[in-house]
Amino acid sequence: MYLKIKEPTKQISADSVRVWRLSNLLGYGIALCIAGVFLFAANYYDWKTWIFTILTIITVLLLALAVWSVGIKPIYLQKTWRYEIDEQFAQLKYGRFTVKHIVIPMEKVEYVSTNQGPFLRKYGLYNVEIGTTTSDHTIPAIHHDEAYALREQIATFAKVKLDGENGVEEA
Repeated sequence: MYLKIKEPTKQISADSVRVWRLSNLLGYGIALCIAGVFLFAANYYDWKTWIFTILTIITVLLLALAVWSVGIKPIYLQKTWRYEIDEQFAQLKYGRFTVKHIVIPMEKVEYVSTNQGPFLRKYGLYNVEIGTTTSDHTIPAIHHDEAYALREQIATFAKVKLDGENGVEEA
C-alpha cells in the first residue's frame, strides 16, 4: 500500500536570488581576473599560440558559465525550490530540468541546525540543515524568524535534544 504524500508548497525567500548572485559574482569574478592575468601573460611574454588559444577558449567558457550562474540560474532555483515539514516527513523539492524530490522521515533525523554566511546575513536569511545518519540536506535562504521556527518544529517532530536537555547539544 502506498502513502499519499502531498507535494511541498512553501517557497524560499525571494532574496535568495540576490544572495546567490552576489556569491556567484564573487567566485566567477575572481576566476575571470585570474584568467585575464594568464591571457595578458601569454600575450605579453609571447607564449606559444596554442597556449594562448586554449586560455582564450577557457576564458570564453568561464564567461558563459558566469552569465548562466549569475544571471539565469538563481532565478530558476528560487522559483523551483519548495519544502514542507510535517509530523512524519521533511520534504525538499527543487530543480527545473532535473527535479529532485527528497522525502526525509522524521525518525531518521539526527540533528537540525541553522547557519548563515556574510551574504545571507546581509539579507537576514539562514540555511536550515537537516542531518540524518547518511547525509545532510539544506533548505536555503529562509528568513530569520521562519528559520528558527522551522528548526524548532523539526527538532520537536524528530525528538532531537536541544541545548540544555541532558547536556546534549545536537541542534
